[in-house]
Amino acid sequence: MTAGRLFSTTVATPAEGTQPVRQPRALPRLFGSLLLVAAAGIAGIGAGPAPVQPAAAPRQLGQIVPAPASVHPGGAPYTLTPLTRIRADHHSPQVRRIGAYLARLLRPSTGYRLPVTHDRGPGGIRLRLSSHERALGDEGYRLESSPGSLTLTARKPAGLFHAVQTLRQLLPAAVEKDTRQPGPWQIAGGTVTDTPRYAYRGAMLDVSRHFFTVDQVKRYIDQLPLYKINRLHLHLSDDQGWRIAVDSWPRLATYGGSTQVGGGRGGYYTKAQYKEILRHAASRYLEVVPEIDMPGHTNAALASYAELNCSGVAPPLYTGTDVGFSSLCVPKPVTYDFLDDVVRELAALTPGRYLHIGGDEAHSTSHADYVAFMDKVQPIVAKYGKTVVGWHQLTGATPAKGALAQYWGLDDTSNAEKAQVARAARNGTGLILSPADRIYLDMKYNKDTPLGLDWAGFVEVRRSYDWDPGTYLPGAPASAVAGVEAPLWSETISTSDHIEFMAFPRVVGVAELGWSPASTHGWEAYRVRLAAQGPRMAALGIDFYRSPQVPWPSG
Repeated sequence: MTAGRLFSTTVATPAEGTQPVRQPRALPRLFGSLLLVAAAGIAGIGAGPAPVQPAAAPRQLGQIVPAPASVHPGGAPYTLTPLTRIRADHHSPQVRRIGAYLARLLRPSTGYRLPVTHDRGPGGIRLRLSSHERALGDEGYRLESSPGSLTLTARKPAGLFHAVQTLRQLLPAAVEKDTRQPGPWQIAGGTVTDTPRYAYRGAMLDVSRHFFTVDQVKRYIDQLPLYKINRLHLHLSDDQGWRIAVDSWPRLATYGGSTQVGGGRGGYYTKAQYKEILRHAASRYLEVVPEIDMPGHTNAALASYAELNCSGVAPPLYTGTDVGFSSLCVPKPVTYDFLDDVVRELAALTPGRYLHIGGDEAHSTSHADYVAFMDKVQPIVAKYGKTVVGWHQLTGATPAKGALAQYWGLDDTSNAEKAQVARAARNGTGLILSPADRIYLDMKYNKDTPLGLDWAGFVEVRRSYDWDPGTYLPGAPASAVAGVEAPLWSETISTSDHIEFMAFPRVVGVAELGWSPASTHGWEAYRVRLAAQGPRMAALGIDFYRSPQVPWPSG
């Protein structure tokens, strides 16, 4: 385990060297310049990070990931000093909290006090909101650096938060360390003006096949915003475990959540714990999208309550990795009483706009039953004020107005299936793109990767980055694409080190695909900018994969 790891999982895992394997799915789920340096070798799981050397000169504006929409370098840099103040000059608690967050980030490594004030005096780091900056939208920002001041401007608080992430990347990587470092702490002179390409830029964490604690989820939440990810999709139920307490159906958590892949005690989130995750995510401007998979992937629920089965007999709990064998009983009225209760309680807890209802790999549900089921369930989601998200098989039924379909197919998925999804997109259904052979983070990088699966093929760093969401799905209008999401399924993933090794650096590329203008995309430039992120990830204690495709700094 990487030195400085704050916590580790305590759940039981399969013996070292064994890899539970999910059967292949019958239907696929699925921008200054830097000196190039010698590529580093692949580091194994738990390998210590490379030493981080503080920069002697300010980092160039063009090194930012994701690539900004507009960069105008020029002028002398801004320098942090012991007298620097953070000026949150707006009567907004959110701006003050962002200022406090920035101060907490910078104090340990700089050793500076960095008081957060509310005056409008000259100099310092200024955080400002302006309703007149309409071109910046809900998440855009402008960063202006000069010797006298550093100003971050946005129309909404989320934009200021994203500006802070850019500011971090313009400082030496050592700024991320939790002990005092020598500096100097300079931000290159110039202006960055930035807005996202897509509103939805997500990462998914499967907590069902292996359970992850609140602290493990919060650690991932802390890592993602550096690259402007703004959605965390939590896969809360599956055949192997139910992970959220439901007062009206308590055995879902206490019994259905009692195990996981390979055995072990599993676990679940109490409502208070789930709220803690939501609060932490909100403080990082991440919207949580909870998923209750249905009508398939439901063995944990079926095992908990016999009446949810058409036979009236509860199956045993399941700890394997097969898919497609379970189904809620579509004809039974109790099924919809159950789902009404679950959706009602989950919707009441979740402030975000979306609720994911799964819908994939329902191989044990007939097509007619699947259509009937979705016709009944989608109105329940709307009843409790949420917008439906479903895996792209939802387009085989009638997606609700405003629904999003999450496409997880492969490049070589059948034309008929792609056409079905494209047709729904032309009819108003929005798309989240998660092609499995591109951005499923549980796919192995290569044949020697000690974790992950390979049913969608090997997914190296270039493959995960080198595609365009706007033109990916034939026949689907570019305007239908809501964004991208990188799922991490957990058949073989059970620790924070595992999460980081499989997610980083691929999730960084996904973030760029979701945020940056298409005109900035290009592998050769990206791989250099990504390499510059290596020392930063190492300083953060992220146990990332040192891909040989990337010219990581040596040392």
